[in-house]
Amino acid sequence: MPVFLNGLPVHVLVVHAVVVLVPLAVLATVTVAVWPAARRRYGWLAVAVTAAATASVPVATSSGEGLEHRLVPTELIRQHTHLGDQLLVFVAGLLVAGTALVWLDRRSRREGSGATSRLAMKSIVAALAVATIVLAAVSAVQVVRIGDSGARAAWAQTHYAAPQPEKADD
Repeated sequence: MPVFLNGLPVHVLVVHAVVVLVPLAVLATVTVAVWPAARRRYGWLAVAVTAAATASVPVATSSGEGLEHRLVPTELIRQHTHLGDQLLVFVAGLLVAGTALVWLDRRSRREGSGATSRLAMKSIVAALAVATIVLAAVSAVQVVRIGDSGARAAWAQTHYAAPQPEKADD
């Protein structure tokens, strides 16, 4: 059952958290993946933003499912729902990869182990950085696809009148 706030479905409001937080998480995690100094300074902040983005996704999909059952089913709504259901996997993966990246990077800097162990740790950190970038890119693309499909589902039947030129005062 969808929840309404002043006549507006909550999904319409909640989805904005996803629209803001996921791209912010993408920017933050890519920054800490490619810039070690930012990773040391802001790594855990990037993880916190990504955790908030991850938490916002099920809230948006849950409120969307409630709304979906109150609407006339269309192919556009089905497509939007299908795409929305996929987002959590990518953003949660981004959270796991980003957290592992920051944690292992911190751990490797604290431990003064042998050259072989240090090289192995750097290789793992590099692989996690690549995984983080890939998951960030997929998450960003998916948010755009979901937003576009949602806009099409909401506005496909809306037709606007062309603006009329203003008459000049003679």
